[in-house]
Amino acid sequence: MSDADIILVGGGLSNGLIAHRLAARRPNLSVLMVEGGAKIGGNHTWSFHDGDLSAAEHEWMAPFVAARWPDYDVRFPKRRRAVGTGYASVTSERFREIVAGSLGDRLHLETPVEAVTPTSVTLRDGRVLQAPAVIDGRGQRPSPHLELGFQKFLGQEWEFDRPHGVERPVVMDATVPQRDGYRFVYILPFSPTRLLVEDTYYADRGALDPDLLRRHLAAYGAEAGWGAGRLVREEHGILPIALGGDIDALIAGSGGVPTVGLAHALFHPTTGYSLPDAVHVAELVARAPDVSAAGLARLLDAHARNLWADRSYFRLLNRLLFHAGRADERYRILEHFYRLPDPLVARFYAARLDFRDKLRILAGRPPVSVVSALRVLASSRSPVSRPEETA
Repeated sequence: MSDADIILVGGGLSNGLIAHRLAARRPNLSVLMVEGGAKIGGNHTWSFHDGDLSAAEHEWMAPFVAARWPDYDVRFPKRRRAVGTGYASVTSERFREIVAGSLGDRLHLETPVEAVTPTSVTLRDGRVLQAPAVIDGRGQRPSPHLELGFQKFLGQEWEFDRPHGVERPVVMDATVPQRDGYRFVYILPFSPTRLLVEDTYYADRGALDPDLLRRHLAAYGAEAGWGAGRLVREEHGILPIALGGDIDALIAGSGGVPTVGLAHALFHPTTGYSLPDAVHVAELVARAPDVSAAGLARLLDAHARNLWADRSYFRLLNRLLFHAGRADERYRILEHFYRLPDPLVARFYAARLDFRDKLRILAGRPPVSVVSALRVLASSRSPVSRPEETA
């Protein structure tokens, strides 16, 4: 006897959006979510650009959006500009509220999972849940089949005693000292007195020193003159940046279990943004003609393979970013990129570049050594990151 039509293992972004979309489009399906922690959604801020989603996706995602801005800034040593495309953010708090409302008593928290098959979930207490389909959304796992760089960050959300004066997001402030790879500060003004500020690095290794990054943020805030305030919350993470890999071997590792999110390489290869892919996958699952385990596995595996093939250009750019120049000069590649017009920048973030876009990105005076760039372009493989580096 089945416990549900679909069991979602893990209460992260991808599975949460799937649960919400299935409740809206397929209310006849019984959906159960099991999450090992005390709450779903973790402690995150997910952001996206207006061009990342379709009009229909924007419509159903609107309740999740905690803040939206019509434009954003980027800052580099030799280039500063506003990019006139919209930007929005989703908070874990808003996500939890909406997804928990969609699931009701079908959300099982503090329910650790021991093992997963395409049609069953074995819990740590020995119980076994059955369903015609199980979707695994437990996040990134170390894999020898992905070659990765890392985007690591620590963010702090502050409520200041007086207005901070930041009018729009600063997606990249690379005017800060460059260390441990490409470093920039990311700023989201949630209100005239509230800011999320993140110290971010595109680094070769995933080791994160929270105390060091806290000191960097304190120095940045003091220089900005924001004054005294109250720390509301803190978040940190290490996102994968795809350099290469074997998508077929990665998919085979799922053992036929329908898999979503970072474990299926469903993230923007260069930026690490995962929300747009999670939205697309939620829509894909909600419209699936066959919601059996085999049907969903075929659908999701084909989707992952198609995206991997379509995004090879981004992995090439990533190899240039990580291997074609000195670590403290990686910012020059992004500085060079932001000479391009707003519509092309939007297509880049949406991972929808056409052939002319790809030529324009690489055109002009090279931001790195031509010899180094040619060496990277000629290389068939980049160094493989050891699985423990993703921990």
